Amino acid sequence: MLKAISALPEDKRIAGVHCVPIMEDGSIVMAWDKDERLLTTIGGRLEGEESIEEALERELIEEVGMTISSEKILFASWYWESTDSYTIWFLVKAEKFLPYTFDFEKSGYVIFNFETAKQIITKLEPNNKKRIDILNLAYDKAQQFYLQNSR
Repeated sequence: MLKAISALPEDKRIAGVHCVPIMEDGSIVMAWDKDERLLTTIGGRLEGEESIEEALERELIEEVGMTISSEKILFASWYWESTDSYTIWFLVKAEKFLPYTFDFEKSGYVIFNFETAKQIITKLEPNNKKRIDILNLAYDKAQQFYLQNSR
């Protein structure tokens, strides 16, 4: 179940971390999954003894070849009953893209505004409201912290 949060959940293990990187102009970055043919937030599972920050930085490099600033704003969690664990989402500031070959599980990234992202996701996955809900929560957080200064 998706839930808006402002503090890390402490009742269960955090097994996954994702993010919605926001560019200086308010655009967001999402990964294109070539196998599933869909747009995803960037992230994945924590490996071994990785911290949340280490896992997020690794996933950003693996999936889209991106670095981010140290500022991260927690905005959502999803509880997975099947694993009794959480996936959490951060809104992050994109820093830069590195030269990248996309040899890992994704085939690239897309940069667009929140509304276009939601329209494309709705077209690709008309029955999957979860990604739209995640983007709505990210947009609300972006309005509070980033976008009000760019108007």
